[in-house]
Amino acid sequence: MGRKVGKIKVFLSFLQDVHKDSRKGYFFLLRDFIRLKKEKGISIEEYSNFKFESQGKKFRDSFLSGVEQRPCLNLLNPKKYYILARNKYLSHLILGANNIRKAELYCYYHPEGRVKNDHIACDYDSVLAILKSKNIHSCVIKSTETSHGDGVIVVNDIEYTDKDCILHLFDGRKVCLKDRLKEYEPLIFESKIYQTKQFDSFNSSSVNTIRFMTTLYPTGDVKIIAIWMKFGRAGVCVDNAGAGGNVDAGVDIKTGRIFNVTLFDEWRETRSITHHPDSGTLLEGVFIENWKQITDEIIQFQKSIPYLKAIGWDIAITPEGPLVVEFNDYWDRTGQLFLGYGWKKEIQDCYKQWKKLEDVGKVSYKMGRL
Repeated sequence: MGRKVGKIKVFLSFLQDVHKDSRKGYFFLLRDFIRLKKEKGISIEEYSNFKFESQGKKFRDSFLSGVEQRPCLNLLNPKKYYILARNKYLSHLILGANNIRKAELYCYYHPEGRVKNDHIACDYDSVLAILKSKNIHSCVIKSTETSHGDGVIVVNDIEYTDKDCILHLFDGRKVCLKDRLKEYEPLIFESKIYQTKQFDSFNSSSVNTIRFMTTLYPTGDVKIIAIWMKFGRAGVCVDNAGAGGNVDAGVDIKTGRIFNVTLFDEWRETRSITHHPDSGTLLEGVFIENWKQITDEIIQFQKSIPYLKAIGWDIAITPEGPLVVEFNDYWDRTGQLFLGYGWKKEIQDCYKQWKKLEDVGKVSYKMGRL
């Protein structure tokens, strides 16, 4: 009973927020939500976050809801392969094995093990030994299991002293390596990423990334089904769109033209802009350089990871070409807001092709069922 009451309170809270923001009547909003709930399984949170009360037919028809997404990704990205994308150390290994461009892995720290070699460490001394042996003076430190840029530390300089190892962070803070390791969580130490002059001009404090959505078909063909961008803000080292506080935009698949640039402070707090609010650099209508080379390489990336058939790639654009920051098996739906349309048809088309094979016993994803 208490759980039901809690759900009702959450529902009414979202409904009231939409009413206040849109000034549309409760009866209209309730009727509209119920219809979308029946048609697409839309949650009240999705209705509110994506401003469905103001969206037109194109957005409504093409939007992929969480309820619609789950069965598709259960088949396309089976549970037995989740760890390939969700553990950053294993992601490094699989990307490296397929010669996919990525940051260089300096060290993998896992405090629960006792293995030590040229890149695996289990304590402070072994981490320090690896960093010193490779003459590392700058790096990026990440937890192997977090997402959305949580816990990322950009180290501009490493000071080796007789008693400790001091990490000089991008924001001017100093952290002792020993203190960072006291949290006893697995970490990776990898090289810093240097983006092209064009991308650096957008916002220099963060690596500004492109989210490519790709699908792999039984024929071996790959489609890029949607592309959007995440730009960081001044003084911030990550470009995460999930929690807000940054700039996002759609990208035309064929041409690489940036469109619908959006200042995303938080859900329902968005507005259209043309220039980056901090750097002043023009974003709207800008064409990303070397676009065909970039998209051709992304297609090859997906072909090299056949275990996951619908991947959300976070790609940095470096002078050497596109580089994988991370790849996602159970990606969020936020990009549909910035594109102004969804990817329901594309995901469901790919799902249907693989489902045909599963139905006749040519592929098996029994371990992938939730």
